[in-house]
Amino acid sequence: MKNKLGTFLHILIYLIGIAGMLIFGLPVFRGVYNLGNYTGIAVSFILIIYAITFSEVNKWICKAWGKRIGKTVLSLIAIIASIIMILAIYTTVCMVSGVKKKTPDGAVLIVLGGEVRGESPSLALLERLEVAKDYLDTHPEALCIVSGGLGDGENISEAECMSRWLIQNHIAEERIYKEDKSTDTDENIRFSKEIMDREHLGSKVAIATSEFHEYRAGKIAEKYDLEHGSVPAKTAWWMLPTFWVREMYGILAEILWG
Repeated sequence: MKNKLGTFLHILIYLIGIAGMLIFGLPVFRGVYNLGNYTGIAVSFILIIYAITFSEVNKWICKAWGKRIGKTVLSLIAIIASIIMILAIYTTVCMVSGVKKKTPDGAVLIVLGGEVRGESPSLALLERLEVAKDYLDTHPEALCIVSGGLGDGENISEAECMSRWLIQNHIAEERIYKEDKSTDTDENIRFSKEIMDREHLGSKVAIATSEFHEYRAGKIAEKYDLEHGSVPAKTAWWMLPTFWVREMYGILAEILWG
């Protein structure tokens, strides 16, 4: 029975490692490189190496556990792994809760920018624009701020790209304000609030962004005294793990450094 369990774990670790390599490696072929990729690929590689050297590593662990320094090192590794697991669970719960935040009545829609390729929206940005259009169609009285500056390799600002797309898809130009200076989520929200204050648009916002990003965007909105709700865009399945892991870092950074 013990041998069967060991064989099962051996195969399971191998399969998880290979699956992780495929899942986190796939976005690379679409030009997506970030901490989510790097983390997922690194962890998957470690699992594959462990699976290849399964018997040898387990023997070494048993031998090291019999010595004081070995037991100390292995205990520290276990503690660090447990902390990482707890943080991963915590940030995942945060991201899931962020999607469920109800939009307040009379909210201004803020569409958070994403990568522009030349003058066209990337897949992630297109997903955000599609839910933004749906929201504006079902809330014909709502105004909209498209927020995003000019990034590397972009011929026009993210705000300009989003504005053009919405207008081409039958959203009236007079409903759209452009915020084209921001370079990160904090600036997205802060600079959009400046527009709202200048134009007397109130302090209620609906945030259109990717589902994994809603929680952090909402926390930043709260920092600037904005009542907020979520308009989440569904991320393509093959990109979601990479961006989900990257967002874990983003949430922790926001907590630590705000």
